[in-house]
Amino acid sequence: MRFSLGVLLVLYLCSCGYAQKVRYDNYKILNLNIQSLEQSKFIEKLKGLSSFSFLKNIERNHDLLISPRELKKLAPMLKTANITNKILIDNIQEIIDEEEVKTKAEGDSFGWDRYHSYESIQKFIDGIIEDHKDVVTPFIIGKSYEGRDIRGIKISYKPGNRGIFLESNIHAREWITSATCTFFINELLNSKNPEIRNIAENVDWYIIPVFNVDGFIHSHEKDRMWRKTRQPTTNPKCPGTDPNRNFDTHWSSDEGSSGNPCDETFRGAAPFSEPECKALSDYVRSIKDNIGVYLAYHSYGQYILSPYGHSKTEFPENYDDMLQIAKASYDAILDQGYGTKYRYGSTASVLYVASGSSVDYAYNELDIKIGYTFEFRDQGRYGFVLPSINILPNCQETVAAMIALVKESKSLGYL
Repeated sequence: MRFSLGVLLVLYLCSCGYAQKVRYDNYKILNLNIQSLEQSKFIEKLKGLSSFSFLKNIERNHDLLISPRELKKLAPMLKTANITNKILIDNIQEIIDEEEVKTKAEGDSFGWDRYHSYESIQKFIDGIIEDHKDVVTPFIIGKSYEGRDIRGIKISYKPGNRGIFLESNIHAREWITSATCTFFINELLNSKNPEIRNIAENVDWYIIPVFNVDGFIHSHEKDRMWRKTRQPTTNPKCPGTDPNRNFDTHWSSDEGSSGNPCDETFRGAAPFSEPECKALSDYVRSIKDNIGVYLAYHSYGQYILSPYGHSKTEFPENYDDMLQIAKASYDAILDQGYGTKYRYGSTASVLYVASGSSVDYAYNELDIKIGYTFEFRDQGRYGFVLPSINILPNCQETVAAMIALVKESKSLGYL
């Protein structure tokens, strides 16, 4: 059965130069629950159709962004396949519109009651640099495809500290990541909490608040649901590469990435085809001897994921240590009292196979032996359009997780 272009038709029009902002009026977020091998095979066939956008793609649990027209076609097929499904969001555009109103009402203040534009985040970083010249050093790892600086800051209170590298917003639409990252920066520099002062002053922090600069700006200005970079591909209708599948570690694994430019997990034409990823690799390689831990902030799902991503059956030699550190972070999040439950373990065994990721690259190729991908709130109710009321709780949970992570990493000799 053939399906119309649906979701990606809108994206194609935008990528071909149309000025209007992509809208998702009456688009649904549909959750599919898979209970059998036959149902899994049906889902695999569904993934090959360009009319659907899978937002969450786990073995038995899938979230689908779908237009009303496509849902009308799909519904009887789901019924025939006996696949349990429910609508999580009836009209995602309503949430996007509410979010946009709050973002545009920024004024002169920077806070964590709403999401911020790239320009606002850069002003915040400029202020941090100006106000803390004694401990904050700005750096630029390189330029994005569209020519923007990829900026970071180093926070160092004294010589001799081991370092943690933290990248955020590698996927454009995951706005909760840069919101949480900026909060964490503010805490490292301004909090009086003795536990935060301890991790601020006894660890060197290298932090990139918005890594996928072009994609992030595109998600604000053109398409809220944009994930990838913005460099053209061999298919003019499908620009962009998944930067977290573009690193040179198990790069060509078909199970953990896609060779189709129209797929959300497109790995690119070659390892480091994306200038952003090459710049990150070069920069971290230049400081790797000082880095004990590599962290990446993502959303959504509530996971603390360690290497490996490329295999469900292979595990790092220090996997027990990774689990111990992740467990400490998990406990710290629970102790915040919001009832937010994370799962932890290797990416492939707990979530899905994902090859060519930054965390796996740091572990496999740069010999940074502790690394985690934090997949923030929520578990799918709102997903990438997480309401801003969740920002502060997520930030508080993450700071607690960072305190526990540093303490446990130190006890095991990694910092």
